Amino acid sequence: MDQELSLALDAVPMTPNGAFDLTDLAATRAAFRAQAESAADSQPADPSVAIEEHLVSRTDGPDVPVRLLRPTAAPGPLPVLLWFHGGGQVLGFAAQDDPWLTRLSATLGCAVAAVDYRLAPETPAPGAAEDGFTAYRWLGREADALGLDGTRIGIAGQSGGGGIAAATALLVRDRGGAQPLFQSLTYPMLDDRNRTASSHEITDIGIWDRSTNLLAWQAILGERAGTDDVCPYAAPARAADLGSLPPTFITVGDLDCFRDEDLDYATRLRAQGVPVELHLYPGAYHAFDLIAPGSRLAATFHRTWTDYLARQFHTAPHPGGALHKGRFLARNG
Repeated sequence: MDQELSLALDAVPMTPNGAFDLTDLAATRAAFRAQAESAADSQPADPSVAIEEHLVSRTDGPDVPVRLLRPTAAPGPLPVLLWFHGGGQVLGFAAQDDPWLTRLSATLGCAVAAVDYRLAPETPAPGAAEDGFTAYRWLGREADALGLDGTRIGIAGQSGGGGIAAATALLVRDRGGAQPLFQSLTYPMLDDRNRTASSHEITDIGIWDRSTNLLAWQAILGERAGTDDVCPYAAPARAADLGSLPPTFITVGDLDCFRDEDLDYATRLRAQGVPVELHLYPGAYHAFDLIAPGSRLAATFHRTWTDYLARQFHTAPHPGGALHKGRFLARNG
C-alpha cells in the first residue's frame, strides 16, 4: 500500500464490518450524509458557480431530481458532465459531491448535472440506470433552454455511480439515443458475480472489501445476484456486446476489489473498437482520492482526469465550427 494512503486509512473510523457497515444500512446512510454535509458546510461558498435544482418528469416512473452546477461567467452553450455519485448504489445523494464538483465546473468551464438516482434495496436494479437514462434524455432535449451544448454531454460516475454511468451508456446505445461524448468510469462497480481474483483478494482493508460488496449486490439485485437472471443495465460487465459505446476513461487502484472487473471491461471495450484510456494506480485502495485527497497519487489522478475531461470537452467541434480549446487554455494558462 502507498505510504500516504496507508496513513490516511489509519484515520478512517472503522466498524467491525469496515468503514461502510451495510448490515445496518439506515445508520450508515445517516452517518454518511452527516459526514458529507459537514464537509460541504466547512467549504466556503463559491459565487462563481451557481447551483439549480431540477425535477425531471416522466410518464413511466417517479420524477428524477437533477442538481445542475454551472459557472456563472463561462460563455455558453456549456458542455455538461452527467454525474453519478458513489456509494455502492445503496448510499449517498447528489449534493454530497458539491465541494469538488464546484471546483471542477469552475476549472473546466462546464456544467455538471448530478443525478439523485434511486438507491437499492428500495429500488432494485436497473432502476438507477433508468433514472440516468431519463436525465440524459432530458439534457439533450432541454439543452438549448438550459444554456447547454447538447452535442457535448459526457457521462461519468464514481464507484457504484460508475456502474450506473456505464449502464446508462448501454441504455443510450441500445435505445437509439445520441451517443455521449465519452463515458468516464472511476473505479466502477460493474460485476455482481464477484469471481475475479481481486474480488477474492481484497478482504481486510476496510474500504469496500469483498464482504461489503457482496452485501451491496444483494441489496441491488436480491436473489438474482450472481445468477443468470441479471441484465447488463443492472451489472454492465454482463454485456456481451460492448461495441458502439463512446470513448471511455477508466481508473482503478491496484488494491481495489473492482480492479480485475474494471481491467476486463477496459480490455473488452478496446477489443470491440472503443477508444479506451486506462489508469491503474499501484498501492491504491478503493476511493483513495477521497480518503487521501492530499496524497501524491490523488493529485496525479485528478490532474490526469481533469486533463481528459478538458480534451474531450474543449477540443471537440460544436455547432458553429469553433473550438473551445483556446478558451480553456486562456482560463488556465
